[in-house]
Amino acid sequence: MSLHPAMLAIRFLLELVAIASFGVYGWRAFDSPWKFLLVVLLPLIAAAAWGTFAVPGDPSRSGAAPVAVPGPIRLLVELAVLGGGAAALWAADLPRWALISALILASYQALAYDRVVWLVKA
Repeated sequence: MSLHPAMLAIRFLLELVAIASFGVYGWRAFDSPWKFLLVVLLPLIAAAAWGTFAVPGDPSRSGAAPVAVPGPIRLLVELAVLGGGAAALWAADLPRWALISALILASYQALAYDRVVWLVKA
């Protein structure tokens, strides 16, 4: 189910929202001049973690793993980035958006249970 094109599209949108959420947090939670730095730096850190740590042969990615990690570690990275995006919205004083993001993420993870099981076993 997790490799269905619609599920991959939802996952991609979740990634984009999470990365943007870190920028929103950097902008809203800090004063100048820090917010100008953090609005760029926080999303870059999240995107770097997302793109760097991968399970070799992951069918939802290119199969390449810049830094090969076991499945459970990749699952933690995914939950930290995607869940961290929802937490960043909450910390940015946007609780409604944070809850919507968290609900969509939880729904996605429930529907993509085959990927979660694969990561735990990988």
